[in-house]
Amino acid sequence: MKKALAFLLLLLLPALAVAEEGGVALDKAPGDPGDKASLQRGAAAFVNHCLNCHSADLMRYGRLTDLGLSEAQIRDNLLFTADKVGQTMGIAADPKILKEAFGVVPPDLSLAARSRSPDWLYTYLRSFYRDPESKTGWNNTVFPNVAMPHALWDLQGQQSLEVTESTDEITGDKVEKRQLVLERPGKLTPVEYDRYVGDLVNYIAYMSEPAQGSRKQWGVIVLFFLAGFFVLALLLKKEYWKDVR
Repeated sequence: MKKALAFLLLLLLPALAVAEEGGVALDKAPGDPGDKASLQRGAAAFVNHCLNCHSADLMRYGRLTDLGLSEAQIRDNLLFTADKVGQTMGIAADPKILKEAFGVVPPDLSLAARSRSPDWLYTYLRSFYRDPESKTGWNNTVFPNVAMPHALWDLQGQQSLEVTESTDEITGDKVEKRQLVLERPGKLTPVEYDRYVGDLVNYIAYMSEPAQGSRKQWGVIVLFFLAGFFVLALLLKKEYWKDVR
């Protein structure tokens, strides 16, 4: 029994490490890979706010037709960094210029949700705050000293980081509490901004594995097929061996 519990704990350790990184608890991303309306809104948010600096070279614009968009809609509303729908989501900016501006080349976001997790991205995009000492004027509680500025500040507004200290009544240790406070509202209310970021992260997660829905559907079909085949094999076995003593 103890060995089984120890083995289960070992399996859960990676999940616990992802759930809380750098001492910051991650919020659950509200994304639904089957919600095409959310994915469409997320694609528009990605093109308008992320694709200026971050590429998605493993994703083609044409794949957006799987979300219910026509090629004409893609071409008229989302095709900003390419000439044809069949091209990948690259960026028009020169990587050298981006490196000079931010110190690093902004990473490709094709597999960001798989390398970081949707929960991490969702919490990260809601955790920027003003920091006059940083190069960009922004910092982040999930990714301290990040080189990226807050690209969505006009939507969320400006947050500040409030740090308070208290003393634990039992141990006498000092406890530090870090809290983000919205000082200047943006164009969206906090609820609207959370929904906007949720749609954006939902689309980034979709880019990481566009065939996820189809893969799961075929997986269920295969399991039903194997279950039916097992029943037939069992009946055949009983019929074949019924006269054998």
